[in-house]
Amino acid sequence: MSFDINQYLIKQEPFYQPTGKEVVLYEAAYAARLPVMLKGPTGCGKSRFVEHMAWKLGKPLITVACNEDMTASDLVGRYLLDANGTRWLDGPLTLAARHGAICYLDEIVEARQDTTVVIHPLTDHRRTLPLDKKGELVAAHPDFQLVISYNPGYQSLMKDLKQSTKQRFTAFDFDYPTAKLEASILAKETGLDEDFAGKLVKIGQAARNLKGHGLDEGISTRLLVYAATLIKAGVAPRDACRMALVRPITDDADIRDTLDHAVDATFSE
Repeated sequence: MSFDINQYLIKQEPFYQPTGKEVVLYEAAYAARLPVMLKGPTGCGKSRFVEHMAWKLGKPLITVACNEDMTASDLVGRYLLDANGTRWLDGPLTLAARHGAICYLDEIVEARQDTTVVIHPLTDHRRTLPLDKKGELVAAHPDFQLVISYNPGYQSLMKDLKQSTKQRFTAFDFDYPTAKLEASILAKETGLDEDFAGKLVKIGQAARNLKGHGLDEGISTRLLVYAATLIKAGVAPRDACRMALVRPITDDADIRDTLDHAVDATFSE
């Protein structure tokens, strides 16, 4: 059975609002086939940026959501048993390297370090992937690129990348947009009035100011989009904010009360 890498092409343009030079710089990194690392808080647009760039470059994108149970075999592949005996099944990293896709390892620090070392030969001059179980050395397709992401503000010392891994990548710092730009993003994503979207952003910024003072993470742009979507669909603003902005990020009663008061003050009668 032949494999069609084009099934991983992104057909429609994912909306992404640049906040700096990241689009041009990423294009330069891709032109040189340099590996890229994206660092930033949850829900600030890292994954959307990768999708947008894959669409813009016309390249297939294979995304892997990393987790602590992921093994090297989950990335590179394994032998499977079927009616005819055993057959080899390429993993997502091998598929991308073999067929020339962008491989995006999302939240790579969630994976075990003994798993992430398998990417090393693909991130230097070798651009190869050894398949030890199969006895094969895959030379990366000329179009292959590796992209990883993680949230440096939400990890323990046990969940950091080794310097031997970090220094194989070019890197971008991502953060939440300015208030005006974030309101514009909400308006474009959901059709909500931009002034109204600005009120949601105000609540988001209030929560972000609590990071480190009772909150592990602030309200992400993603959650603001959820709230705007609910409001646009007819949900009362206070209910939408409690559902999409406050309840997902904390179970602490005092923090909830603080944020609920911020919602009430923003949407007071």
